[in-house]
Amino acid sequence: MSLLFKGRGNQVNSQDKSLFLKLYFFVLTIFRHGVHSLGEMWRTPMASVMTILVLGLSLTLPATLYVVVKNVQKVSSGFQEAAEISLFVKEGISEQETQTLVKRLALYPEVDSVSFISQSQALEEFKQISGFGQALDYLEENPLPSVVLVTPTKRHRGAESAQVLLEKLESEREVEFGKLDIEWLERLNALLGLLKESVFTVGLLLLSAVVLIIGNTIRLSIMDKKEEIQVLKLVGATNTFIHTPFLWTGIWYGIVGGLVAFICVVLMLWWLESAVSLVVGVYQSSFVLEGLNLSELFSLLLLAISLGFIGSYLSVQKYIREIEPEKV
Repeated sequence: MSLLFKGRGNQVNSQDKSLFLKLYFFVLTIFRHGVHSLGEMWRTPMASVMTILVLGLSLTLPATLYVVVKNVQKVSSGFQEAAEISLFVKEGISEQETQTLVKRLALYPEVDSVSFISQSQALEEFKQISGFGQALDYLEENPLPSVVLVTPTKRHRGAESAQVLLEKLESEREVEFGKLDIEWLERLNALLGLLKESVFTVGLLLLSAVVLIIGNTIRLSIMDKKEEIQVLKLVGATNTFIHTPFLWTGIWYGIVGGLVAFICVVLMLWWLESAVSLVVGVYQSSFVLEGLNLSELFSLLLLAISLGFIGSYLSVQKYIREIEPEKV
């Protein structure tokens, strides 16, 4: 009885080994095809370099547009909140009543801080800013109103919540009207949304062009090896064996084309760095251009490899299937 089970155990082990060997040789064959296809590209350097440069430059534009959107979002991230609400006090309201208003507004849960600018302070500031100090001295009365500056809490600095707070503050009897300058922020967000949609559209068109370029290149390679493919089909080669070298060619085009696109983006940012530094210096800011980080580089390479595989796969499925051995 034990001998029977022993034989079955050896049979199971042999099946496991056979499955492992099949998997091993399958993976080994795929990698051999990869090295072979790389050698084929090396044997036609001019055509390969031209194709790679076209792919790289086609990927450079969407990658550059992505970097532009990324840096614009970085700049606009500091302007996504309402910093202050200006409340203009009604004419005839005394300074004591205004101080009472300030204390009352400071008790609002939506308010972080409140400051008061009197008529005299507002006039002095206007003299310094406008440069008409001597002319303003001839005014018989101060035309500027008192202003209460309200800073919302961090939670209520968004565009919608700040607008609600403004309407609430304007209901105070001492307040003539309030000012919350968020229209420019809404315009900025609208332009940023338009820029994102444009990047997506242009990127989709260029990525489609990459697939077509790789597909056409693989088609020419298939037509060039038509007789070789016919011989392989005659001797009984599987479709996987015939397709794999061409699929690898598309993958290699994607890898090298993605690296070319990354290098182009880096060189472009390096070229623009001095101009950006000059503009930033004028505005006394510390903005620094951000390029593609490591994870974005891997994403770019993965996208390029996927496009290369898709383009080659479409050509392989269409044109190799049409090639059959000639009947004698």
